[in-house]
Amino acid sequence: MDLNDLQTSAGEWLGGTGPDSDIVMSSRVRLARNLAEFPFLSRATPKDRGQIERRIQTELKRALPAPDLRYFSLPPLPPVDRQFLVERHLISREHAYGKGPRGVCLGGGETISIMVNEEDHLRLQALRSGFQLRSTWEQVDDVDSRLEKVLDFAFSPQFGYLTVCPTNVGTGMRASVMLHLPALVMSQQINKVFQAVSKINLAVRGLYGEGTQASGDFYQFSNQPTLGKSELEIIETIERVIPKIIEYERTVREQLVEQRREVIEDKVWRAYGMLQTARTINSEETMDLLSAVRLGVNLKIIRDVGISTVNELFILTQPAHLQKLERSELNGPERDITRATYIRNRLAARGPSSNGATKGESKS
Repeated sequence: MDLNDLQTSAGEWLGGTGPDSDIVMSSRVRLARNLAEFPFLSRATPKDRGQIERRIQTELKRALPAPDLRYFSLPPLPPVDRQFLVERHLISREHAYGKGPRGVCLGGGETISIMVNEEDHLRLQALRSGFQLRSTWEQVDDVDSRLEKVLDFAFSPQFGYLTVCPTNVGTGMRASVMLHLPALVMSQQINKVFQAVSKINLAVRGLYGEGTQASGDFYQFSNQPTLGKSELEIIETIERVIPKIIEYERTVREQLVEQRREVIEDKVWRAYGMLQTARTINSEETMDLLSAVRLGVNLKIIRDVGISTVNELFILTQPAHLQKLERSELNGPERDITRATYIRNRLAARGPSSNGATKGESKS
């Protein structure tokens, strides 16, 4: 596997095949871990960082002998390749543009991503399509258990796993669910959701996590405390809340269709028409139009586009993906033209929707 392989395929999490995938784009669980015998990266020297990376690389091969695993060292990669990995949600922006020896190990149809020397020595991530938080946790927990057999993690009997940032001490876990909530945004009820989840210590972030704004009506909901609760208790808290938000979004969608069908259909078809005919289009407008089209597909207003196609377009039309597609650097106007052409071609090659998930279930 190399980065060009990723360019020509889509990760499992974009397939739209998981439970409740009409609203839930993906479930993610991330674990922060540090090696006991090395200083935290906030105090590590460049020599320390190199030793940490080499040690982890060696043990990854022993603990996770899967044939499809591939390790990428980040410093040698050109900026466009590092941004490409950010757009795929496989590494963080901080990891892409950090300093010193660092890398990422990928595998399992992009369901597994292991960042080395990001903020902590290790960031283990599992990413799955739809609302599959518990199975996502089980997958990353298996990776964690395998690595813990060959690596000595920094752990305190009193505080749990020790991390650079105090807010990660304890389980070291961030569990998140990415929701598409266009109806709550259109009806101006999204702030009610934000206020409700803040009272139970859930954080809300944008499409690319901490420090990013909402785009395309996508929001990530994740736990904040990691200390004082077990991993399963954190998962159970999120599992109690997310179905209520899902049902709220579905209810508002139904109300909008019943009360303002012409307005909703006009919004959907205008967005679809613009994407089919535009000759130049920027990232922000693309996200907004795709959001309306995704809503239209799930409401069965548009019936000849699969949800996986729309999901993929959210990612594959990002700047680094377009430049890798063209195999050349593109300035802003050139990217806008390439993006519009790519979207027109994808929609022209569309097939009947075969994987639009309905309430609480998935189709494939």
